[in-house]
Amino acid sequence: MRIPARYSPWLFSAILSAIMVCVVTAFVLLMSQGFSATFGRQWLNSCLTTWPIAFPTVAVVAPLVRRLVAAITV
Repeated sequence: MRIPARYSPWLFSAILSAIMVCVVTAFVLLMSQGFSATFGRQWLNSCLTTWPIAFPTVAVVAPLVRRLVAAITV
């Protein structure tokens, strides 16, 4: 299945935010509570509650960051 290119910014935001949420929530959970038998459930819950914030944030911020990078690089 191929997704039309017009959805690229949304797909980029969804994938990037999902990866970042998974990595950051795992790190924070491990640092704050350590690894336990309930780690997987806690991690999944953290990801599911954090991603709805991360996705629109990346969708809004990514174009601004691209413009900023373009402005300060040659």
